[in-house]
Amino acid sequence: MALCAALAVLLPGTGRALDEDGHAARRADMIRVIERHAFSAVKALGRRRIDSRVLDVMGRTPRHLFVPERLRGEAYDDRPLPIGYGQTISQPFIVALMTDLLAVGPEDVVLEVGTGSGYQAAVLAPLARRVCSIEIIPELARSAGQRLEALGHAGVETRTGDGYYGWPECGPYDGIVVTAAASQIPPPLVGQLKPGGRMVIPVGGPFATQWLMLVDKLADGRVKTRQVLPVAFVPFTRRSP
Repeated sequence: MALCAALAVLLPGTGRALDEDGHAARRADMIRVIERHAFSAVKALGRRRIDSRVLDVMGRTPRHLFVPERLRGEAYDDRPLPIGYGQTISQPFIVALMTDLLAVGPEDVVLEVGTGSGYQAAVLAPLARRVCSIEIIPELARSAGQRLEALGHAGVETRTGDGYYGWPECGPYDGIVVTAAASQIPPPLVGQLKPGGRMVIPVGGPFATQWLMLVDKLADGRVKTRQVLPVAFVPFTRRSP
């Protein structure tokens, strides 16, 4: 309750960051770094820049509110940061890249596996009609849900659960984004993708090379995958039997 109240004072129902929060210049610097990385990642993207809609949303989203208070001075650096419970908030460029690859439309329903602090969901929310986000760590799920509600993201639903099995009741999905590295692409998630939908997921073991994968589900139900670029994510956490 205290978290919600504090955020509501800062951002009363806006659903976006205000320039008056004192971080607009730092967000602008972050966007310039993302654009430089994108220019160097032409093969991964297939073009020289990130979708301007994604950059606009990230330029307005208060990333400093999604990291621990002691790390807020580093919130707009282009690197992952710890958020507790052995988890991290992803590097801004990777968030931008994964969001871009999803190609989210305004009527889309998107599943996020691994809510974390809620930052990826906050970036997706203005781009999609509905975002369903599942997190296996109850404390993170609870605090992220409060944070997203306080920031006015009414189109985001959160729950605690094992993301390997997705969230069938909220789907089917136009897009799925997974924010932890799985050893393989989970079949239940593929099953919850609509024909024509796509999934972005890091795949690889903790001691092996991880690849960010783009998964396209074709109209006939067949699946096509592409390795985008090597990445380093925390491992996908499963619920104990």
